[in-house]
Amino acid sequence: MTKIIGKSLPRVDAHAKVIGTAQYSGDINMPNMAYMKVLFARRPHAIVKSIDTSAAEAMPGVIAVFTAKDVPNNEYGLQISDQPVLCGPGSDKPYADRVRFVGDHIALILADTEAIAAKARKLIVVEYEDLPLITDPRESAKEGAMLLHPDKDTNIVVSHRIRKGDVEVGFALADVIVEAELQTPYQEHAFLQPEAGVSYIDDDGRVVVMAAGQWLKEEQEQIAHSLNLPMEKVHVIHPAIGGAFGGREDISVQIVLGMAALRLHERGIHRPVKIVWTREESIIGHGKRHPFYFKARWGATKEGKIVAAEVDALADAGAYMYTTNKVVGNATLMVAGPYEIPHVKVDSRAAYTNNIPAAAVRGFGAPQGGFEAEMMVNKLAEALEMDPVELRMKNILHEGSLMSVQTPLTGNATIDKVTERCAEEAGWQNLDSGWTLVDAPKADEQKPHLKRGIGFACGFKNTGFSFGYQENSWSKVEIHGDTEVERVVVHHGAADVGQGTHTVIMQAAAEAVGCSFDKVEFIGENTDLGGDSGSSSASRMTFMALNAVKGAGERALEKWQAKERPAIAEYKYLAPKTTPYDPETGECTPNVAYGHCAQVADLEVDTETGHIHIHNMISTSDLGKAINPQQVVGQVEGGTLQMIGHTLMEDFIHQDGYVQTSELSTYLIPTVLDIPTNFKTVIIEHADPNGPWGARGVGEMMTVPTSACIVAAVHDATGVWFNEFPLTPERVLRGLGKI
Repeated sequence: MTKIIGKSLPRVDAHAKVIGTAQYSGDINMPNMAYMKVLFARRPHAIVKSIDTSAAEAMPGVIAVFTAKDVPNNEYGLQISDQPVLCGPGSDKPYADRVRFVGDHIALILADTEAIAAKARKLIVVEYEDLPLITDPRESAKEGAMLLHPDKDTNIVVSHRIRKGDVEVGFALADVIVEAELQTPYQEHAFLQPEAGVSYIDDDGRVVVMAAGQWLKEEQEQIAHSLNLPMEKVHVIHPAIGGAFGGREDISVQIVLGMAALRLHERGIHRPVKIVWTREESIIGHGKRHPFYFKARWGATKEGKIVAAEVDALADAGAYMYTTNKVVGNATLMVAGPYEIPHVKVDSRAAYTNNIPAAAVRGFGAPQGGFEAEMMVNKLAEALEMDPVELRMKNILHEGSLMSVQTPLTGNATIDKVTERCAEEAGWQNLDSGWTLVDAPKADEQKPHLKRGIGFACGFKNTGFSFGYQENSWSKVEIHGDTEVERVVVHHGAADVGQGTHTVIMQAAAEAVGCSFDKVEFIGENTDLGGDSGSSSASRMTFMALNAVKGAGERALEKWQAKERPAIAEYKYLAPKTTPYDPETGECTPNVAYGHCAQVADLEVDTETGHIHIHNMISTSDLGKAINPQQVVGQVEGGTLQMIGHTLMEDFIHQDGYVQTSELSTYLIPTVLDIPTNFKTVIIEHADPNGPWGARGVGEMMTVPTSACIVAAVHDATGVWFNEFPLTPERVLRGLGKI
């Protein structure tokens, strides 16, 4: 039969989404629904002294108002439970009477209509005692700083260190040393579907929550924890999901939905509860990409050997942990780049502030760390008067090379091959004198204010959370029929957040069983049927899910061949073990596998207006094996454009803890007019030894080099280094000395 793996089959959800029949969370309607609104704190740091809900409760059409005293177990969090479900007096947890960012929740208002709930929300009177603010992580991280969580002894959320060799010895060997202070900014997820959902109590007395998420089992656990319910009393369902990018890994509306339905039920009010956040509520109410502050010093010999790298990295965690520990873990590894450097010193940490919590966003710390590393390599190349590709090829990791954590890349190390291919695609040649750009883009001589430049960057991205976490995924495959396979059912809990996960899972089931794709059915968008299949994040789902499906499918096929009808098999995939950072040296085997990516940006800077237009964007990626090539191209182009927006225009502004860009009219994201004139996506396939059919994740690797290669291109065009972004016209003109 024709191979299924490697074919660009249409997305199984495409038709329903195109014609509008796909049911997203906000589309769900049930009889006799109650509608909920959340009263946000809308102040960054304060103690809630009192809440008067009487006027709201007396309003016709209002069903109930709930506050902190109504929360069974008033805490939650993906990594640690450091956030109150509702802030205010009467909580069962200490210090849950205070708000720490503008999006903290104060009360839930339930009414017969959304309009009534919104009007009633305005009638609630809250007395606050404002507290001092800390909005700069550099201040928060200082010893003796005011504690934002008084039950903790520090504002430092997480810290790591790497010590490889002796950096002072390394710098003594260096002929050239470059130093820089670099910053990376917030980024809003800006997914099309705002946070929304429906909850009700089913006939078995279970709390059912239907809302978009990225990890069924974890959502079930957090809801159960905050409602003081056993896990089996909570049922989570994922409707269609309109984008996530990490933003749905942390809880948004799920707990308050479940709590509202449960409390109404206890009062004898048996009504489903629905909520849909506005775009403004979405922007102030959920996490953002972590801003990072870097102090970096890198040194190299005149021959181009990088001998030392010293990096201090500080992230703004915002008000609560969210996934900060995982993000900082990734960034710590990435700040030394994909290079073999004998002497490395890294100190990384994150600190609480009164800003919006920082969370998982596509790339998960790697884009921030990668920006620092690639900026420093490009600055070294300039200082050495050496071609930036030549410098990279002199230092790039090869198979068996040791990373900063003193172990080699797991899986396979092909960053050298990817970098070489990308350079060739962009016009570099490896001559006797070394790598040289022989076909540089030409500026328009008739328009001298338009400056043309080209920039190069590369990087790697881990597959999975790892750092000691036992990566795993479960699946079940059923083969039905008599003498021939008539139907194959694959069970898996993967959230398809728009990237096509369900399609490639079905491809994997068809391949493993040996049937045609049209005989496969997917089941698993809920905790009853999907099992614990892990999170759709960290570039892990293709690697983990398809290994699980492959295992279950092959076992089911063995039973089928042994005449068992139906043939049903389960399989739990356990990935190779990894280890956490050693607390003193950082030595570890951090990840299961890595994807590798190199990019070139060829752009034009208008020195009169400050606008930047990208003419050509080349992205070269090794993902092991392309399960569905068309989806891979979509992922690479979409992820690159997302980072182009991050680098050029997405300017998320905080001022004293208040969000100034809380609408898509003030927080700008790319449109069709901002897409590069030419997008070239090159897929390289070096099979991963542990990947299913050689595959590994593709969803994030392209996010790592984009910002640095754009900034390098702007420098090539103008001669100016920009150590922070987004490169808005105003920032560009200021850097050029025009304003």
